[in-house]
Amino acid sequence: MNIQQYIDQGGIIVMILITMLGVGLTIMLWKLLVLLYVNLKKKKSCKLYIEDLPKNSDIAIVELYVHDIMHSLERGLDTVKIIATISPLLGLLGTVIGIYSAFQGISQNGLGDPSYFAEGISMAMITTIAGLIVAIPHYVGYNYLVSMMDKLELVYTQELYTYIKRNDA
Repeated sequence: MNIQQYIDQGGIIVMILITMLGVGLTIMLWKLLVLLYVNLKKKKSCKLYIEDLPKNSDIAIVELYVHDIMHSLERGLDTVKIIATISPLLGLLGTVIGIYSAFQGISQNGLGDPSYFAEGISMAMITTIAGLIVAIPHYVGYNYLVSMMDKLELVYTQELYTYIKRNDA
């Protein structure tokens, strides 16, 4: 069996999952490139943020400032998280539809021809697999990107705190 046949058997659920996979992988790649660039230029960008920081800033202002920086970098990650959460549920929906279809085939045609039952079970299994194939990389990617951002947030916070302490002395 080729991939197109699996997609055809999975129906609309697999098509939705493929679309979600494309969107999510694109967002994760874009976020990874942005975070790698920001991480590479963190010393330079910290200096730029320090220049923008209001004079006589206290720790609370620094925390708000860093929060705003991180918030702009987080854009798009909610979509990845939603895809990681929803895709197994869509796979489960496909499973239920496939099982329902299998029993419909049995009720209409009896147990004489197992192909009616097999088509529904096949759809159920394909959508389950597709849901997991989409969910797992999104779950791992989301957690990896959040971890990168946490480390970056720590660096920015430390740099800006250091700047404030030097100016207070």
